[in-house]
Amino acid sequence: MNTILYIIQKEFKQIFRNKAMLPIIFVLPIIQLIILSNAATFEVKNIKFSYIDNDKTSFSRELIEKFDASSYFSVQTDFPSTKLASSAMLNGEVDVILEIPQHFERNLLKNRITDLAVTINAIDGAAAGVENVYINQIIQRFNKNAQTELITPFDLINIPKNIVSIPSFWFNKTLNYKTFMVPGILVILVTMITLFLSGMNIVREKEIGTLEQINVTPIKKHQFIIGKLFPFWIIGMGLLTIGLIIAKVLFNVPIVGSVGLMYLYTGIYILVILGIGLFISNFTDTQQQAMFISWFFAVIFILMSGLFTPIESMPQWAQHLTEFNPIRYFVEVMRMVMLKGSDFNDILPQFLKTLFYAFIMNGLAVWSYRKIA
Repeated sequence: MNTILYIIQKEFKQIFRNKAMLPIIFVLPIIQLIILSNAATFEVKNIKFSYIDNDKTSFSRELIEKFDASSYFSVQTDFPSTKLASSAMLNGEVDVILEIPQHFERNLLKNRITDLAVTINAIDGAAAGVENVYINQIIQRFNKNAQTELITPFDLINIPKNIVSIPSFWFNKTLNYKTFMVPGILVILVTMITLFLSGMNIVREKEIGTLEQINVTPIKKHQFIIGKLFPFWIIGMGLLTIGLIIAKVLFNVPIVGSVGLMYLYTGIYILVILGIGLFISNFTDTQQQAMFISWFFAVIFILMSGLFTPIESMPQWAQHLTEFNPIRYFVEVMRMVMLKGSDFNDILPQFLKTLFYAFIMNGLAVWSYRKIA
């Protein structure tokens, strides 16, 4: 035990003496959490809206005002012709073109039916889908108000009954996207820092030549590995603490569940990441190689974790692959505990899979590490 403590003490001194490593450990994660939590959003705002008003009546002006009043649309200009509007969209000047036909108001008054042409820039298919929903909602509200104004005394006899739904938003009452993203981004930061540092630490010993000196000492393999990795386990738990404080103070993310349960699961999860980092370092000779391989796997894990794309929306084969992704379980657990208040029984499947993953990865890492006796 004393040997392990000396190695841990040596590692902490080495970490804090490295002026290049301190910003990576403490400053960079805080800045990234603050910036990414505000930038990473699927909300579509400031949509560049333009229109072609071929009717120029009170009804057409009222419809355009509805879009102008919306916080999602930024009305750019009106165009005298479809050709000019299409050219503007081709140049990226507008995102949406609404064309109001001639006799728009007359057809509504006379026939109570008319058509509108909407052109949407769909290079970004996801954004175009959201924009289409916004447009339809505004047009439907306008249509409902217009039909109310057009009711005649004869229509009052058979006024259709309206069904009003009252939604109840659970776990995120304000529909704040940061509430959904902050726990996931915190997971990514804890993962990236612990993975990179653990992967590069032993490789750095190889580069400077001290690993061979340590290998010929009476230090046993398990003592060396525990002493090398335990400081990064502490750093990972510290990053979680800092992240939770930022999430609560800056973003007001609710922490409904047990904080102790989050720390318990995170402690097991970091063992998985440290095992992966050690396994990578055993097969690399330079820090650049370790960084490249770590980044390769980290990107795959992040994209298939459900952080940005729902796992249910992935192809069936991809959903099966996510079963081997430890980041997926960490993201699920953090959101379940923080936002839903889930207890240990709720996260038991993720906990057992992560614990099994920790045994496998650390077992492989210890097996692949070669120490000269």
